[in-house]
Amino acid sequence: MAELLKFLNENSGAFNLLFTAVVAIATVVYAVLTARLVRETERLRAAATEPALEVTYRSRDEAMALLDIVVKNIGSGPAYRIRFGLAAEPSGAGAEMLLIPLRELKSFQSGINVLLPGQDFSSFWTDARKDFAVKLQTRVVITTTCCGATGGEYKREHIIDLSELQGVARLGTPPLLAMARHLDKLAKDLNDLSSGRRRLRVDAFTQGDRERERAEFEQDRAEKRAKSQGEGDTPGGSIAE
Repeated sequence: MAELLKFLNENSGAFNLLFTAVVAIATVVYAVLTARLVRETERLRAAATEPALEVTYRSRDEAMALLDIVVKNIGSGPAYRIRFGLAAEPSGAGAEMLLIPLRELKSFQSGINVLLPGQDFSSFWTDARKDFAVKLQTRVVITTTCCGATGGEYKREHIIDLSELQGVARLGTPPLLAMARHLDKLAKDLNDLSSGRRRLRVDAFTQGDRERERAEFEQDRAEKRAKSQGEGDTPGGSIAE
Protein backbone atom coordinates (compact mmCIF):
# COMPACT_ATOMS: atom_id res chain seq x y z
CA MET A 1 0.00 0.00 0.00
CA ALA A 2 2.78 2.37 0.92
CA GLU A 3 4.54 1.61 -2.33
CA LEU A 4 1.36 2.38 -4.32
CA LEU A 5 0.97 5.74 -2.59
CA LYS A 6 4.59 6.49 -3.22
CA PHE A 7 4.18 5.63 -6.92
CA LEU A 8 1.12 7.87 -7.22
CA ASN A 9 2.86 10.75 -5.49
CA GLU A 10 5.91 10.44 -7.67
CA ASN A 11 3.82 10.38 -10.88
CA SER A 12 1.02 12.72 -9.91
CA GLY A 13 2.00 15.22 -12.62
CA ALA A 14 1.77 12.58 -15.34
CA PHE A 15 -1.59 11.41 -14.06
CA ASN A 16 -2.92 14.98 -13.99
CA LEU A 17 -1.74 15.52 -17.54
CA LEU A 18 -3.37 12.26 -18.70
CA PHE A 19 -6.65 13.13 -16.95
CA THR A 20 -6.63 16.60 -18.50
CA ALA A 21 -6.07 15.10 -21.95
CA VAL A 22 -8.99 12.65 -21.48
CA VAL A 23 -11.28 15.49 -20.36
CA ALA A 24 -10.21 17.62 -23.32
CA ILE A 25 -10.85 14.78 -25.79
CA ALA A 26 -14.27 14.09 -24.21
CA THR A 27 -15.13 17.78 -24.46
CA VAL A 28 -14.19 17.87 -28.14
CA VAL A 29 -16.24 14.74 -28.87
CA TYR A 30 -19.20 16.18 -26.99
CA ALA A 31 -18.93 19.46 -28.91
CA VAL A 32 -18.83 17.61 -32.24
CA LEU A 33 -21.87 15.50 -31.33
CA THR A 34 -23.74 18.59 -30.16
CA ALA A 35 -22.98 20.39 -33.43
CA ARG A 36 -24.24 17.38 -35.42
CA LEU A 37 -27.39 17.25 -33.31
CA VAL A 38 -28.01 20.94 -33.93
CA ARG A 39 -27.58 20.46 -37.69
CA GLU A 40 -29.97 17.48 -37.72
CA THR A 41 -32.52 19.48 -35.73
CA GLU A 42 -32.28 22.31 -38.23
CA ARG A 43 -32.72 19.87 -41.11
CA LEU A 44 -35.79 18.30 -39.48
CA ARG A 45 -37.27 21.73 -38.84
CA ALA A 46 -36.68 22.70 -42.47
CA ALA A 47 -38.10 19.40 -43.73
CA ALA A 48 -41.26 20.00 -41.68
CA THR A 49 -41.93 23.26 -43.52
CA GLU A 50 -40.50 22.68 -47.01
CA PRO A 51 -42.67 21.74 -50.01
CA ALA A 52 -41.97 18.95 -52.49
CA LEU A 53 -43.69 19.11 -55.86
CA GLU A 54 -44.26 16.06 -58.04
CA VAL A 55 -45.56 16.20 -61.63
CA THR A 56 -46.87 13.00 -63.17
CA TYR A 57 -49.81 11.59 -65.12
CA ARG A 58 -52.85 9.61 -63.99
CA SER A 59 -55.28 7.40 -65.93
CA ARG A 60 -58.95 8.31 -65.70
CA ASP A 61 -61.49 5.78 -64.44
CA GLU A 62 -63.59 6.11 -67.60
CA ALA A 63 -60.77 4.78 -69.78
CA MET A 64 -57.20 3.91 -68.93
CA ALA A 65 -55.90 5.61 -72.10
CA LEU A 66 -57.31 9.00 -71.04
CA LEU A 67 -54.55 10.70 -69.10
CA ASP A 68 -54.63 13.62 -66.67
CA ILE A 69 -51.59 15.74 -65.87
CA VAL A 70 -51.21 15.96 -62.07
CA VAL A 71 -49.20 18.42 -59.99
CA LYS A 72 -49.14 17.43 -56.32
CA ASN A 73 -47.42 18.82 -53.25
CA ILE A 74 -46.12 15.75 -51.42
CA GLY A 75 -44.09 17.78 -48.94
CA SER A 76 -44.89 18.85 -45.39
CA GLY A 77 -45.15 22.58 -46.10
CA PRO A 78 -47.13 24.75 -48.53
CA ALA A 79 -45.71 25.57 -51.96
CA TYR A 80 -46.07 29.22 -53.06
CA ARG A 81 -45.62 30.91 -56.43
CA ILE A 82 -45.29 27.73 -58.46
CA ARG A 83 -43.87 28.18 -61.96
CA PHE A 84 -43.40 25.66 -64.78
CA GLY A 85 -40.91 25.11 -67.57
CA LEU A 86 -41.87 22.78 -70.43
CA ALA A 87 -39.65 20.84 -72.82
CA ALA A 88 -39.65 17.53 -74.66
CA GLU A 89 -37.06 15.28 -76.23
CA PRO A 90 -36.67 14.51 -79.01
CA SER A 91 -38.43 17.37 -80.74
CA GLY A 92 -41.00 16.49 -83.36
CA ALA A 93 -44.65 15.63 -83.83
CA GLY A 94 -44.85 13.65 -80.60
CA ALA A 95 -43.39 16.51 -78.60
CA GLU A 96 -45.88 18.98 -80.05
CA MET A 97 -48.86 16.69 -79.38
CA LEU A 98 -47.86 16.39 -75.74
CA LEU A 99 -46.71 19.96 -75.11
CA ILE A 100 -49.52 21.94 -76.79
CA PRO A 101 -52.24 20.86 -74.28
CA LEU A 102 -49.93 21.85 -71.41
CA ARG A 103 -49.04 25.22 -72.93
CA GLU A 104 -52.74 25.99 -73.33
CA LEU A 105 -53.33 25.58 -69.60
CA LYS A 106 -53.48 28.96 -67.89
CA SER A 107 -52.05 27.38 -64.74
CA PHE A 108 -48.95 26.27 -66.64
CA GLN A 109 -48.61 29.63 -68.36
CA SER A 110 -48.84 31.95 -65.34
CA GLY A 111 -48.26 29.39 -62.58
CA ILE A 112 -50.18 28.29 -59.50
CA ASN A 113 -50.38 30.57 -56.49
CA VAL A 114 -50.29 27.91 -53.77
CA LEU A 115 -50.61 24.16 -53.20
CA LEU A 116 -51.09 23.04 -49.61
CA PRO A 117 -49.51 19.79 -48.30
CA GLY A 118 -51.30 16.86 -49.96
CA GLN A 119 -53.20 19.12 -52.37
CA ASP A 120 -53.01 18.51 -56.11
CA PHE A 121 -53.98 20.17 -59.37
CA SER A 122 -55.09 18.02 -62.31
CA SER A 123 -56.42 18.54 -65.82
CA PHE A 124 -57.07 16.34 -68.84
CA TRP A 125 -53.91 15.99 -70.87
CA THR A 126 -54.03 13.50 -73.75
CA ASP A 127 -55.60 10.35 -75.18
CA ALA A 128 -52.83 7.79 -75.36
CA ARG A 129 -54.72 5.78 -78.00
CA LYS A 130 -54.19 8.52 -80.57
CA ASP A 131 -50.73 8.36 -82.17
CA PHE A 132 -49.46 6.28 -79.26
CA ALA A 133 -46.47 5.01 -81.23
CA VAL A 134 -45.29 8.61 -81.73
CA LYS A 135 -45.99 9.68 -78.16
CA LEU A 136 -44.24 6.53 -76.95
CA GLN A 137 -40.90 7.85 -78.20
CA THR A 138 -41.21 11.26 -76.50
CA ARG A 139 -40.11 12.20 -72.99
CA VAL A 140 -41.67 15.31 -71.51
CA VAL A 141 -39.44 17.28 -69.14
CA ILE A 142 -41.25 19.65 -66.75
CA THR A 143 -39.26 21.94 -64.46
CA THR A 144 -40.99 23.35 -61.38
CA THR A 145 -39.87 26.15 -59.09
CA CYS A 146 -41.65 27.26 -55.94
CA CYS A 147 -41.10 29.02 -52.62
CA GLY A 148 -41.60 27.57 -49.17
CA ALA A 149 -43.03 29.14 -46.02
CA THR A 150 -39.55 30.32 -44.98
CA GLY A 151 -38.90 32.00 -48.34
CA GLY A 152 -36.49 29.38 -49.67
CA GLU A 153 -36.70 28.50 -53.36
CA TYR A 154 -37.05 24.89 -54.50
CA LYS A 155 -36.45 23.64 -58.03
CA ARG A 156 -37.07 20.16 -59.41
CA GLU A 157 -37.06 18.44 -62.77
CA HIS A 158 -39.77 15.89 -63.60
CA ILE A 159 -39.57 13.44 -66.51
CA ILE A 160 -42.78 11.92 -67.92
CA ASP A 161 -42.27 8.90 -70.16
CA LEU A 162 -45.44 7.41 -71.67
CA SER A 163 -43.57 4.29 -72.79
CA GLU A 164 -44.31 3.03 -69.27
CA LEU A 165 -47.87 2.36 -70.49
CA GLN A 166 -46.82 -0.11 -73.17
CA GLY A 167 -48.39 -3.50 -72.47
CA VAL A 168 -50.48 -2.24 -69.55
CA ALA A 169 -54.05 -3.64 -69.34
CA ARG A 170 -57.01 -3.33 -66.99
CA LEU A 171 -59.59 -5.99 -66.10
CA GLY A 172 -63.12 -5.13 -65.02
CA THR A 173 -64.64 -1.78 -64.17
CA PRO A 174 -63.50 0.33 -61.20
CA PRO A 175 -66.13 0.07 -58.41
CA LEU A 176 -66.68 3.83 -58.13
CA LEU A 177 -67.22 4.13 -61.87
CA ALA A 178 -69.68 1.21 -61.86
CA MET A 179 -71.62 2.82 -59.00
CA ALA A 180 -71.70 6.16 -60.84
CA ARG A 181 -73.07 4.52 -63.99
CA HIS A 182 -75.80 2.71 -62.04
CA LEU A 183 -76.77 5.94 -60.28
CA ASP A 184 -76.95 7.75 -63.62
CA LYS A 185 -79.26 5.04 -64.99
CA LEU A 186 -81.42 5.19 -61.87
CA ALA A 187 -81.66 8.99 -62.11
CA LYS A 188 -82.65 8.72 -65.79
CA ASP A 189 -85.37 6.15 -64.99
CA LEU A 190 -86.78 8.32 -62.20
CA ASN A 191 -86.74 11.36 -64.49
CA ASP A 192 -88.64 9.43 -67.17
CA LEU A 193 -91.27 8.37 -64.63
CA SER A 194 -91.70 11.85 -63.16
CA SER A 195 -91.97 13.47 -66.61
CA GLY A 196 -94.51 10.90 -67.86
CA ARG A 197 -92.32 9.53 -70.65
CA ARG A 198 -92.60 6.12 -69.00
CA ARG A 199 -95.31 4.60 -66.85
CA LEU A 200 -95.25 1.87 -64.27
CA ARG A 201 -97.26 -1.26 -64.93
CA VAL A 202 -99.23 -1.67 -61.71
CA ASP A 203 -101.79 -4.35 -60.84
CA ALA A 204 -104.25 -2.51 -58.55
CA PHE A 205 -105.66 -4.37 -55.51
CA THR A 206 -108.67 -2.48 -54.13
CA GLN A 207 -110.54 -2.75 -50.83
CA GLY A 208 -113.35 -4.63 -52.60
CA ASP A 209 -110.83 -7.19 -53.79
CA ARG A 210 -109.63 -7.64 -50.21
CA GLU A 211 -113.19 -8.10 -48.87
CA ARG A 212 -114.04 -10.59 -51.60
CA GLU A 213 -110.87 -12.55 -50.90
CA ARG A 214 -111.68 -12.53 -47.19
CA ALA A 215 -115.26 -13.80 -47.83
CA GLU A 216 -113.97 -16.60 -50.06
CA PHE A 217 -111.48 -17.57 -47.39
CA GLU A 218 -114.17 -17.67 -44.65
CA GLN A 219 -116.53 -19.68 -46.86
CA ASP A 220 -113.82 -22.19 -47.71
CA ARG A 221 -112.90 -22.56 -44.04
CA ALA A 222 -116.58 -23.08 -43.05
CA GLU A 223 -117.02 -25.77 -45.72
CA LYS A 224 -113.92 -27.60 -44.56
CA ARG A 225 -115.10 -27.43 -40.93
CA ALA A 226 -118.57 -28.78 -41.82
CA LYS A 227 -117.05 -31.58 -43.83
CA SER A 228 -114.74 -32.49 -40.97
CA GLN A 229 -117.64 -32.64 -38.49
CA GLY A 230 -119.71 -34.78 -40.89
CA GLU A 231 -116.94 -37.36 -41.22
CA GLY A 232 -116.66 -37.57 -37.43
CA ASP A 233 -120.38 -38.49 -36.84
CA THR A 234 -121.48 -42.17 -36.38
CA PRO A 235 -124.94 -43.78 -36.91
CA GLY A 236 -125.52 -43.93 -33.18
CA GLY A 237 -124.46 -40.41 -32.59
CA SER A 238 -121.21 -38.64 -32.04
CA ILE A 239 -118.06 -40.40 -30.91
CA ALA A 240 -118.21 -38.59 -27.61
CA GLU A 241 -121.59 -40.17 -26.87
